[in-house]
Amino acid sequence: MVAEALPLETPSLEDRLEAVARAHGFAAFGIAQADAAPQTAARLNQWLAEGRHGDMIWMESRAAQRGSPKGLWPEVKSVIALGMSYAPAHDPLALAEHPERGRISVYAQGGDYHDVVKKALKAVARWLVAEVKDAEVKVFVDTAPVMEKPLSAAAGLGWQGKHTNLVSRDHGSWLFLGAIYTTLDLAPSKPGRDTCGSCSACQDACPTQAFPAPYRLDARRCISYLTIEHDGPIPVDLRRGIGNRVYGCDDCLAVCPWNKFADTAHAHRAFLPRAELVAPSISDLLALDDAGFRQVFAGSPIKRIGRGRMVRNAAIAAGNSGDARFVPVLTQLAEDELPMVADAARWALAELAS
Repeated sequence: MVAEALPLETPSLEDRLEAVARAHGFAAFGIAQADAAPQTAARLNQWLAEGRHGDMIWMESRAAQRGSPKGLWPEVKSVIALGMSYAPAHDPLALAEHPERGRISVYAQGGDYHDVVKKALKAVARWLVAEVKDAEVKVFVDTAPVMEKPLSAAAGLGWQGKHTNLVSRDHGSWLFLGAIYTTLDLAPSKPGRDTCGSCSACQDACPTQAFPAPYRLDARRCISYLTIEHDGPIPVDLRRGIGNRVYGCDDCLAVCPWNKFADTAHAHRAFLPRAELVAPSISDLLALDDAGFRQVFAGSPIKRIGRGRMVRNAAIAAGNSGDARFVPVLTQLAEDELPMVADAARWALAELAS
């Protein structure tokens, strides 16, 4: 007697959704219920009350929506958390010994992640709506009042490390996060588990002591905040710690031991570094005018900060270099029409003179 073949099990909606997400370039996938991170609002409100958000007023103005997915969209039932890898093939800390070169955060050396991730999110969301006719969806990446990191941890992509960023067992610290909110009641994934243990590498690596305690960040002391978000003179007591970082900082991410498992083969090709952004000359950055800035940083997330903040950052890097060859251009910038640029140039001149 010949045994009858068992029917093949039909893949679940969640499994098919994950396959579609991976086909569109996402390296990490998980699902959380909309109320899966109930502590988020309280932690956010405490952080805001302590003033640790600095100039990021939008964090405060939409705190009610940011604290919970239902605060933003009452009908949401599930959050599809997605991560796109930008794991670097080179050492992000290698330029520390080259003060004549500017250090740009790894995430900004390639294409603008806002555009790449959002396009992929929309493609996955369209598939879901076509598959389930009554599904409603909304997609978010970075610019919306969404707490991607605790939601991604709840969805099993990883956990929030002591540096407050998401850490993945498979991708280390190098994930761009996006979210799809939906009215569908999807089966949740297993939440991530914190395995930082006693490690303090990220805390110890911070040049400006931006972590008052593990899992706590004071953005006002964070180099990423100071060089990107802060519009104005950078506090004098933090300038030496900035070193030659002209856009962001990777130190707390780069030293995480979990990065040894991050496979660069999973990195999205859109984020491969552009040659001119890997190690830009401080001299070239100091010489930028508005038109030159827009030309160099077209298609990059860096374009959002404008020429003023970039030249301000480059002037501080020049002041930290100990290289007197920067004196002539800094002397010109000391008369720049933008006060924050002129201030940084005058500080740099004083540092080089001393």
